[in-house]
Amino acid sequence: MHIVVLAGGIGGAKFLAGVRAVARESGSEVTAVVNVGDDVTLHGLRICPDLDSVMYTLGGGADPERGWGRRGETWTVKEELTAYGAEPTWFGLGDRDLATHLVRTRMLDAGYPLSAVTEALCTRWQPGVRLLPATDDRVETHVVVEDDRSGPQGEAARAGLVAGGSQKAIHFQEWWVRHRAALPAKRFVFVGAEASKPAAGVLEALAAADAVLVAPSNPVVSIAPILAVGGIRDALTAPVVGVSPIIGGAPVRGMADKCLAAVQTECSAAGVGGLYGARSAGGLLDGWLVDTSDADVTVPGVTVRSHDLWMRDEASTAAIVRAALEVAGV
Repeated sequence: MHIVVLAGGIGGAKFLAGVRAVARESGSEVTAVVNVGDDVTLHGLRICPDLDSVMYTLGGGADPERGWGRRGETWTVKEELTAYGAEPTWFGLGDRDLATHLVRTRMLDAGYPLSAVTEALCTRWQPGVRLLPATDDRVETHVVVEDDRSGPQGEAARAGLVAGGSQKAIHFQEWWVRHRAALPAKRFVFVGAEASKPAAGVLEALAAADAVLVAPSNPVVSIAPILAVGGIRDALTAPVVGVSPIIGGAPVRGMADKCLAAVQTECSAAGVGGLYGARSAGGLLDGWLVDTSDADVTVPGVTVRSHDLWMRDEASTAAIVRAALEVAGV
């Protein structure tokens, strides 16, 4: 059996650990197609947060307490950059993490596509699944917010104005890390997505898939940027089953509630299921797995099943994966 997982962020990384466990039991192959919309260039380095979260988590190098970044991280370079006043001061690069970005940037500058760079990085971490970026092209999530011209941003704010004159677009990382999502998002824009194409290996993996699982990642800024890459949505021919990132009306972690509000979607298992929509109605899903607390949820045209969705450890996560595969009929 070949399983493809659409994933992003820490939730996607944790879910993939369960998928890997199930695959080892059954001798299945797993390909993770990972969001690149969070990617950003800072201090001259190309940073891919979601790819790295998955790689570090599955490779045993992630910090279990913070849930992101490297275990045993130190911050000497960050402290020195701050001492110099080097912008942006709000984004911190750990010393161990910095090495990954240096290697990635050097390879990208030498002309290697991101998929090849990711494969090279994974030779160290051995994640146990094939890890692919959704695209080798540059796609970034930007957030449209109200422009506060009276604020301290000055010329930088005015330079970022979008059409209409009262709003500006900022990179997702600035919205999330710097502002902690406190600026109400008007909409999310996947810059570069219209001209992008799937990374090397993505279409082949989808064509060979027996099931496609949508991880319990943020539906707006983790999964939607993947689906915005040209050709990916049309290539989803295998049964598609999503796992809800919302339990009992609240995100498991992160700021999915604020992102859903920007796209006028209720923060609930029913709301996200409806946002994805049924394949039969031009949407994404054949099946939708929700938590037992949301067992009464229905999504028109979609097979809905319930299961305990708390990913407490690898065993509980593997049980969620088995339940999702059962909904997929494989």
